[in-house]
Amino acid sequence: MSYAKVLCVGLVGVTGHLVEVEADLAAGLPAVVISGLPDTALQEARDRVRAAVVNSGQRWPNRRITLNLLPATLPKFGSAFDLAIAAALLGGSGELPLLPLEKVVVLGELGLDGTVRPVRGVLPMVAAAARAGIQRVIVPVANAAEAAVIPGMCVRAVDTLHRLVTFVREGAPLIDPPTVAPAPPGAGPDLADVAGQELGRRALEVAAAGGHHLALLGPPGAGKTMLAERLPSILPELDDDAALEVTALHSIAGLLPPGGRLLRRPPFQAPHHTATVPSLVGGGSGLARPGAVSLAHRGVLFLDEAPEFSKGALEALRQPLEHGRVQLARSQGGTEYPARTQLVLAANPCPCAKPAGDAYCECSPVARRRYLGRLSGPLLDRIDVQVRLPPVRAAELMAADGGREPSAVVARRVAAARGAAAERWAGLGHRLNAEVPGPHLRRSPWRLPARDTAELRARLDSGSLSARGFDRVIRLAWTIADLDGRERPDRDDVREAIQLRTGDAT
Repeated sequence: MSYAKVLCVGLVGVTGHLVEVEADLAAGLPAVVISGLPDTALQEARDRVRAAVVNSGQRWPNRRITLNLLPATLPKFGSAFDLAIAAALLGGSGELPLLPLEKVVVLGELGLDGTVRPVRGVLPMVAAAARAGIQRVIVPVANAAEAAVIPGMCVRAVDTLHRLVTFVREGAPLIDPPTVAPAPPGAGPDLADVAGQELGRRALEVAAAGGHHLALLGPPGAGKTMLAERLPSILPELDDDAALEVTALHSIAGLLPPGGRLLRRPPFQAPHHTATVPSLVGGGSGLARPGAVSLAHRGVLFLDEAPEFSKGALEALRQPLEHGRVQLARSQGGTEYPARTQLVLAANPCPCAKPAGDAYCECSPVARRRYLGRLSGPLLDRIDVQVRLPPVRAAELMAADGGREPSAVVARRVAAARGAAAERWAGLGHRLNAEVPGPHLRRSPWRLPARDTAELRARLDSGSLSARGFDRVIRLAWTIADLDGRERPDRDDVREAIQLRTGDAT
C-alpha cells in the first residue's frame, strides 16, 4: 500500500478544524513534500519525523513522499501534526496496518529520539474533534489530563512513537489519562483587607454585579490596586461553558497550569505599563497568539498606572471593550479570540503623585490635565464606573478589621444580582446588564419612566454625557436595582448610577 490517511486537528485562533493527513509514497528520487499551507514549524516536520522514525527502530522508506493536509485551503500551524504524519507515512509504506487508527485523532510533537512531546491548544483541538463526531483521541502523555476534560471522549496517551507503533501493530495498551482531583479553593486577597474607601467598595460591588468596566482615580495609597486585585474574589466561579472557553485560551497560550483542570476562577491579568499592543490584544508572526485582553476573558484585565501605558496600547482596547472579541488580520489569514473581560483602570491624579493629594501637589494645572489626558475621551466613554477615591484617614487605617465586610459576603450579593439579571435577559441571550444593547433598554417593556430619567436626559441634551454614556448609566441603574433586590430601577438608582459614571459621587 502506498497511500494512508490519519486524522489530526488544526487550530485557527481558538477554533479547531479536523484535518486529514494524507501520505502518498511513489517511485522516484527520495524526497518529502508537504502541501496544504503549512507554516515553517510544519515544514520542518520532515526532518523531525525522519529522525524520530529511524531512532524508533522503524525503516525509513527511500521513495518520493508526498504529505498533504486537507482541507488544503486551511492554514496549518505548529508541530502538533508530527505524530499523525509519522503514522500516515509508516502506514503508506506498509509498515503499519492503520485500521486501529480509523476515526482516531492523533496529536503530538516528535523529538528526534522518538519521544512525543506536549503541544499547545490540546483542549480546543479535542473539543473540535468531539464536535466533528470523533470519540477517540491519542495525545502526548503530558496533555492527557487536559484532553480528558472534554466529556464523552475516549483519551489515550503515548510517550514515544515506539509505543504508538506497538499499539497499532501488536495491540499493546496505551497510557490512560491520570485521575485529576478537583482544585482546592484558593485563599486569595480579601476585601476585608481594604481600609475605608466605602465609595471604592461600592463601585467594585456594582462593577462585579453587572460586569461593568471600572476606573479608579486617586492618590497613591488610597487602595486602588488593593480594590482591583480583590475584584475576582467577589465574582462567581465560571460555569462549564465559560470554564472551557477560558481554559482553551490558556491552553493555546501555553499558560495552562499542570494537572489539566478546568479553570473555574475568573482570570486576572495585570500587564506591566510597558506592555506592547500585541501583548495586550494579541499578535505574533503566523498564527496570532491571544493577548492579555483575551487571557482575561470572563475575568479581569487590570491596568495599573494606566496613563503610563502607550497611547497605541490603550486605544487598541477600544474595539475589544465594545464588541467582546479581538479580530486580528494577518497576511496568512485572520484570527478571532473572545475578549469579554472587565477592564479596571487605576491612575494617580498627576505625575508627581504626592501621597497627600492636592494639598502638596507640585504639578501645574496643565501638567495634571496632560497626564490624565493620556486616557482619551473615547476610551473613558467605554468605562461604566469612574470614581475618585479620597486619601485613607488614620482612623480608617487603624480601625479593627472586624467591621469590614469580607469578600464572601459581598460575593453572595453579587451572585444574587447576577442571577436576577440572567433570568431577566434570558430571552435576549444575555447574562449581564453590561452586555444588553442600548436599544433594548430604551424600548418597552424595559424603558424607564421619564420622571426617573429626567436628570439623565438633561445631561445628554447639555452634552455632558454621550449617547453611549446614557446607555451605560441605564445599565448601571439596573445593576443597582438588582443588588437591592428590586425588579426595576427608580429615580434614586439612576441618580447613583450618574454619580458612579461621572465621578461626582460623594
